[in-house]
Amino acid sequence: MENIVLIGMPASGKSTAGVLIAKKIGYGFIDTDLLIQKREGMLLCDILSLYGTEGFIKIEECVNAELVPERCVIATGGSVIYGDRAMQNLRSSGKIVYLQVGTQELERRLRGEDIFARGVVMRKNGESIAELMAERAPLYEKYADITVNCDGLNLDETVDAVVRAAGLLN
Repeated sequence: MENIVLIGMPASGKSTAGVLIAKKIGYGFIDTDLLIQKREGMLLCDILSLYGTEGFIKIEECVNAELVPERCVIATGGSVIYGDRAMQNLRSSGKIVYLQVGTQELERRLRGEDIFARGVVMRKNGESIAELMAERAPLYEKYADITVNCDGLNLDETVDAVVRAAGLLN
């Protein structure tokens, strides 16, 4: 069977749901943000500080373009869609599932969080979640094989919705 690649905005549930999806279907789990941190030896926010947004995007693209996973659920960083080479590699390795979450839900999930400390890539200073969503949504839609609307779903419902949508139920 092929890999399941999760894309979407920060706080859409890629990492949290991804590990549970992997357990449910008997796949391995890869969090590409953790691979980036391991490769660079520092946190995402420190990589962003040191190399800037475009430097981070290049590192992220390289890490994702070099992945050769088998039977894994892959949780990508929200900015992976800026790297065409990475997305082509991920697309060739499996189904790309866009975890779609509305702006209001994202703002609720991210309320009180330091977005920079989380390692969220923003190309414009002071960019809002709505502006970031408007910029990224067309790219998520471009690359997605499957879109799962996660608004109003709890974690278990999100996991079930992805498993069903990807045709992974026996």
